[in-house]
Amino acid sequence: MRAQYDVAIVGSGIVGLGAALAATRRGLSVIVIDRSAEILGASVRNFGHLCFTPQSGIARTFAAASRELWLQLAVDAKLEVRRTGTFVVARHLDELEVLGDLAARRAGSQALSSGSEQPEVELLTSAEIEGRVPVAPGSTVGGAHLGLDLQVNPRDAVHTIAAHLAERGVEFLPRTAVTAVRSGRVETTRGIIHAGIVVVAVNADIDQLYPDVAERVGIRRCGLDMLRVNAGLRFPLAGPLLTGWSLLRYSAFTRFPAAGRIRERLHAQHPYLAALDLNQMYTQQPDGSLIVGDTHYRGDAIAPFQDERAAAALLDITAELFGTPRPRVLERWQGVYASGPDEYLIEQVEPGVHLAAATTGIGMTTGLGLAEHVVEFALSSATFSSPSLTQQKEFS
Repeated sequence: MRAQYDVAIVGSGIVGLGAALAATRRGLSVIVIDRSAEILGASVRNFGHLCFTPQSGIARTFAAASRELWLQLAVDAKLEVRRTGTFVVARHLDELEVLGDLAARRAGSQALSSGSEQPEVELLTSAEIEGRVPVAPGSTVGGAHLGLDLQVNPRDAVHTIAAHLAERGVEFLPRTAVTAVRSGRVETTRGIIHAGIVVVAVNADIDQLYPDVAERVGIRRCGLDMLRVNAGLRFPLAGPLLTGWSLLRYSAFTRFPAAGRIRERLHAQHPYLAALDLNQMYTQQPDGSLIVGDTHYRGDAIAPFQDERAAAALLDITAELFGTPRPRVLERWQGVYASGPDEYLIEQVEPGVHLAAATTGIGMTTGLGLAEHVVEFALSSATFSSPSLTQQKEFS
């Protein structure tokens, strides 16, 4: 560890790694500091679903940038990125109406992939969706395929990116707590690190380093329950699968009038699932197992104790959706991420110190684009000289 870096990043989740990637691409020296010995937070406790099409507004802008970066990492870091798209199953006419509205809205859009031949939203009949997704026969009224979405293995992706960045000269300082951040310096349990730019990307732990910011903005912690199961599907799930509950979560769906009717119907029919703040969705892993989730509950602190009734509900609705016996649980875990009234926390708290977090659970999808935006802004507003770039000029 040296004394001076161009960029110091606090946090080695997907946003922190994205900031390191953005800075490295610009020829800057980078150190990433994390209190954990390895990456074990929200960036590995997710579906591996890169759901670009369901985003809107600034999230769609970040999603478009993220998609290009994920595809480039597939080449540069030899990262497995599957071009699966996302399937959405409609089991009621109001759900099909939302999908039709989105298809009409996105017709001809090139925001995510210029020059793409395929439609961003392809509507499917009930026969077509049931032929491509192993749901119970006769259980749908149609569906859609969101062809530009991607999928990664959440347990491998961030570690592969970190290894790639280390090969490119990024220094990693694990098992190191950050005690304070000031303009130009990061105070840690291993000493002081000087940097022209500091990016703080600690997600839910923002309430530890910057409690006043978390309280002012309204950021709390969100816990969620997830399972990995052996579901015994009739045939493999070719890509991530969303359901009617998912249409209540992502901004590209919720803007349409029919989304309100979906909410009223599902909450009336399934009050317990509504109380769980459910997003019923699935991704299949390379070994054939299925990631099932997820519930959501918020507070200033998240207790580690998981109510087994939530897991039982996830298993019951999974068996009902796919028309299979109750799945066998292989693993279960609790995720925790920052949750706020807006989709992102982007703030310069003092000169050269930038906070960055996705605060609605879309970090894997949009985090790389968010980080690119924050680093670009930091460089445009910074008034520091780069030791790395100065050395490059001296030896060029």
